[in-house]
Amino acid sequence: MSIYDFEVKDTAGNMVSLKDYEGQVLLIVNSATKCGFTPQYNELTEIYNEFKDEGFTILDFPCNQFGKQAPSTGEEIAEACRVDFLVQYPIFEKIEVNGENEDPLYTYLKSEQPFKDITGDGARK
Repeated sequence: MSIYDFEVKDTAGNMVSLKDYEGQVLLIVNSATKCGFTPQYNELTEIYNEFKDEGFTILDFPCNQFGKQAPSTGEEIAEACRVDFLVQYPIFEKIEVNGENEDPLYTYLKSEQPFKDITGDGARK
């Protein structure tokens, strides 16, 4: 199994095969538009714009599991990101990245690269 075997939903509810991104360098992020890290969209947009012509893309999966910081629909989140942060990379439908309803893509990603505590205090930061 590889990452290219997964299909995900875009904000319109259409299934998208990650095989469409085969051969590209991917940065897969889960995000929340109402959290303290929201300004990261500026940096992500800069990185994307700098490297998109070299086969790099960002795949953004909003998640509302962390303090309910992504309360809007996936479509509303994508629109806000495009207007407020000029995001041009793909933003997919909201998913869960932990728990019993965890998206299979994130189950796979976490199995391939488990969490590593780099702080020494056991906290996930």
